[in-house]
Amino acid sequence: MRVALFGYQTWGHRTLEALLGSEHEVVLAVTHPASDHAYESIWSDSVADLAAANGVPVVVRNRPDEEVERALKEAQPDIIVANNWRTWIPPHIFDFPPKGTLNVHDSLLPAYAGFAPVIWALINGESEVGVTAHMMNDDLDAGDIVLQRAVPVGPADTATDLFHRTVDLIGPIVVDALARLARGDTDFAKQDPSKASFFHKRSIEDSRIDWTWSADELERFVRAQSDPYPNAFTYHGATRLRVLSAAVSTGRYGGTPGRIFIKEGDGVAIVAGADARYGRNHGLLLRRLRLDDGTELAATEYFRAMGGYLRGHPAE
Repeated sequence: MRVALFGYQTWGHRTLEALLGSEHEVVLAVTHPASDHAYESIWSDSVADLAAANGVPVVVRNRPDEEVERALKEAQPDIIVANNWRTWIPPHIFDFPPKGTLNVHDSLLPAYAGFAPVIWALINGESEVGVTAHMMNDDLDAGDIVLQRAVPVGPADTATDLFHRTVDLIGPIVVDALARLARGDTDFAKQDPSKASFFHKRSIEDSRIDWTWSADELERFVRAQSDPYPNAFTYHGATRLRVLSAAVSTGRYGGTPGRIFIKEGDGVAIVAGADARYGRNHGLLLRRLRLDDGTELAATEYFRAMGGYLRGHPAE
């Protein structure tokens, strides 16, 4: 089949790699301009560079405009494959090819439609994550599922670990989904809208630690924002502390959420949980921190004395 790609960052790059190595002909690549947004400047392999190196016509746009429409009409693809396209694709675009548009999304739809699904899934304690190839329709990430594959989430996995595992699924699922479409298969699975969830783009605000969360939740929150993602952070007075490593404490500590309580093993236990006043909660054991100047140090080295509080905002 003649294939046009709508893709961006490493997800789109992996998709284009798979298409170039397949039996299909890539006739057009449409991608976004490079961005310095905190979440778009990582995993930023260039679709445009890969396409140009392989003689594929490239259009760089933030949205599907008239130039994109002209390029599609000239390319005459049988199908569009989209992965990590960041803006709305209107029906007259996604329905233009005879076989429509196959979208590849890094979650197990219908859950975690939208943005940063792996991060949100890890924060929420999901037991698995994955990739879904589905036909695009009028509703975002809601079309019929052609193929879906999952990988388990381990107890120490970070978002970076899960990124690598899910991105490795892209090539095989794209090739296998296109094989189904080329055969003329149409018996795709309908998504259950009652099980759907939709998540917004992440920003720095979403990395702010809320000490009323339980220690279990906060430990996942830290792992979900591993390097190179923006890290989970809190404030000690006016100093911002980015948390690189944390664990759930062995001891149970009562009091006010955010209290810098006690050294435990190789870390410092912070009181956590909205109901911490009852003294039944484990704390979050901070192990390794990073300051805004890039200095990294053990929490036991930073906190020379116990007492005081960690807060979501700097002290005035």
